[in-house]
Amino acid sequence: MSVIKVALFGLGTIGTGVADILLNRREHICNVTGQDVLLTRICDKNTTSRRDIDIPHGILTDDAELIFNDPEISVGIELIGGIEPARTFVLRLLESGKNVVTANKALLAQHGAELFAVARRCGCTIEFEAAVCGGIPILSSIATSLQANTIQSINAIVNGTSNFILSQMEDGGTSYSDAVKEAQKLGYAEANPAMDVDGTDAVQKLTILAQLGFGAVVDWKNVSRMGIESVDAIDFKFANDLGYRIKLLAVANRSDEGLELHVAPTLVKFDNPLARVHNAFNAIRVVGDYVGPVFFQGLGAGRNPTASAIVGDVIDTILGRSKITFDTLNLWSNDKGVIPIKRTENFYSKSYLRFDAEDRPGVMRDFAAVFGEKNISIASMIQHETNNPDNSSKQKAVIILITHEAREGDLLEAINEVEKLPSIQGKVIRMRVQS
Repeated sequence: MSVIKVALFGLGTIGTGVADILLNRREHICNVTGQDVLLTRICDKNTTSRRDIDIPHGILTDDAELIFNDPEISVGIELIGGIEPARTFVLRLLESGKNVVTANKALLAQHGAELFAVARRCGCTIEFEAAVCGGIPILSSIATSLQANTIQSINAIVNGTSNFILSQMEDGGTSYSDAVKEAQKLGYAEANPAMDVDGTDAVQKLTILAQLGFGAVVDWKNVSRMGIESVDAIDFKFANDLGYRIKLLAVANRSDEGLELHVAPTLVKFDNPLARVHNAFNAIRVVGDYVGPVFFQGLGAGRNPTASAIVGDVIDTILGRSKITFDTLNLWSNDKGVIPIKRTENFYSKSYLRFDAEDRPGVMRDFAAVFGEKNISIASMIQHETNNPDNSSKQKAVIILITHEAREGDLLEAINEVEKLPSIQGKVIRMRVQS
């Protein structure tokens, strides 16, 4: 039985989980691969803190060169996160002839084309199942099991932190700020949760899914994005009354005009499986032209689910399965036909709009006229009267509108004009609506 030497960069929460599996399930991995898989080096800038696993003496180091310069190490696992030094480390691994396994969605979303080109030149592979939805095998499923299909759409909940926050607000009546604090307490959210709640994390994952499922080469920074920061407790009440739940959805839809990509808080019908995904769970609904809809659900984050996916990639690399997939898919390459990206202003969707207005005659006529001029039809409306906290003698109304399908550019122009009306107070809160 030959020995396959593996190195690990990053011994944080996920890295510790990976080391735990590689060290303590060594016999099982050997049975699966037919080879002795040995974790030879762990590189981390912190070599003194105690971890909750026993690390063999001599393998933990803060010197990355010991890994780059060791010709016997054939697989490098990058779990540093962020862009640098992760990008430099991955390039060094590839250039030294080592295959790479990573969970770094930000790195792939921003530098995937560069890294995959270097991997091809060096005859190496990059595996990244854990970069999207942790332990859910969505990437390998799209890359292998669904290859016979032309993917029509991907609708997904890919950020467990945001889904947990929204679930807390809906199920427990928790305020947004308290839900964020609870997510931080339970380890679902970072001390600074901005990338989760503003949709950045979801957009980066959607970019990877779009590349894999549609061959779309796209800069994640150009993808339409709205976060959950403006969602209020009142929105859950109205959504529930209308038969919807609120989810942060990442959407990729194929059309004759190109690929529509966006991340936004979205009203999802009760009977849609995505509406029933709660707390920190992730879910992905993929529609292929032959297979039809396929649904995946599971824990999208956390030490053990993510570590499971990473070690699965290590095993695939050792068995040679990653090489077959890597060469076949030709990821992040312009060699195959690239689907055009549809312009955001040309998206069509139903919308949920909430805004405060003076409760007096003529107000409805004013905002209805604006929507009419922009060819936006109102499907339903709810008016909720309330006292104005700034002036108890002056009544205001909370207006909830559900529009028919409308062009995004026209809708945004209408919202801008409505917000300028003297009778409208504050901003218009907008969410997409999906059946």
